Amino acid sequence: MGDKNPKVDQYLSSVKNWRNELSLLREVVRDSELTEELKWGAPCYTYQTKNIAILGGFKEYFSIGFFKGALMKDPKGILLKQGANSRSARIIRFTSGDEIGENKTAIKAYIREAIEIEKSGLKVDLPEADILDGPEEFQAKLEEDAAFRTAFGSLTPGRQRGYLLHFAGAKQAKSRIARIEKCMPRIFAGKGLHDCTCGLSKKMPTCDGSHKQFK
Repeated sequence: MGDKNPKVDQYLSSVKNWRNELSLLREVVRDSELTEELKWGAPCYTYQTKNIAILGGFKEYFSIGFFKGALMKDPKGILLKQGANSRSARIIRFTSGDEIGENKTAIKAYIREAIEIEKSGLKVDLPEADILDGPEEFQAKLEEDAAFRTAFGSLTPGRQRGYLLHFAGAKQAKSRIARIEKCMPRIFAGKGLHDCTCGLSKKMPTCDGSHKQFK
């Protein structure tokens, strides 16, 4: 079992939804050869710096997501797409802590399979048509960062278009790169260019845009 990451301890102490359940799920994931990190504001587990799994707490459920879940066999039939546009990533959803205990053996088996997939060097074969048009700096980032490509592909078409217009709007290459890098945490969080953590657009009168993480 790997060492606990103090940043994840801080994260769990601050979350309001599913704190105890996420703590239980964390212990199951830690009983592996993965390294615990905090990425994009969530517990993320890596193998030799490669992203393998990530935990998430949402309003109606909490989950463990696998970055290359599309390559996994899924004998239990429990892997789901998080969104209609998900290409590579798959998640297992939970709505109670009891479900963790009931599926503990299966969860560990899925984690082992995800690690073996990474060790083998397998990649999700995405059609070229899935690579949206955009500035060459954006295309380069998609090619070099599979996790970023997956996250961007999971966004709604409208959110994707908003980002592409934003990136292309910069006249200089260094400015386009800066815009892409600045927006990456938002994209990994599944947020649009004008979304706040409350899930509303900053353009909407019911949101005051005060969420610092997405300003």
